[in-house]
Amino acid sequence: MKARQESVLAERFAVFAECLLTGVWIAVASLGVVTYPAAFAAGVRHLRRRTSHVAGGWRQFVADFRAAVRGGWAAGLAGWGAVAVAWVDVQAVRAGIPGGQLVGAVGLFALLGAAVALLRAAAVWEPGTSWRALLADAGRRTVLDPAGSFLLVGGLVVVGCSALLVAPLAVPVLAARAAAALAVEERHRHR
Repeated sequence: MKARQESVLAERFAVFAECLLTGVWIAVASLGVVTYPAAFAAGVRHLRRRTSHVAGGWRQFVADFRAAVRGGWAAGLAGWGAVAVAWVDVQAVRAGIPGGQLVGAVGLFALLGAAVALLRAAAVWEPGTSWRALLADAGRRTVLDPAGSFLLVGGLVVVGCSALLVAPLAVPVLAARAAAALAVEERHRHR
């Protein structure tokens, strides 16, 4: 019985350690600024392999990243465009433009929705899949599964707070965010 408990503990710790390592891989792959969707997709795919007890490592992560970045860079560029629009909305609120508060609130809500849809799309990405189709499906799941979307928004807040409070914590939290996106999508798939 004791050996079984130790093996369960060892397995759980191994998944935790793999998450920390995957967070580093995602952070390094995201240095290309527009490569963050591809990095996230490769990280989620790596964690899916790990939790399914399928062998995989750095080489498979890099191969997945290369395949995901082919179409994922456009999604990354669109994401930065959405951030720019939200920044303009916030500036409208700060300037006191009439109706600026409503526009700012709608803009930030839309940015959160787009971020959740991007996380969901990356969580189900497979090589050869169109990012446009993934994002369209993820957008529907974002609206139709508000509980899962709320969990992902909470995770985004945790990543942001971690980065603001203790910057090095943002790296391992990225993989926790990837694992949470994987769990939300698995939950949605089984419903």
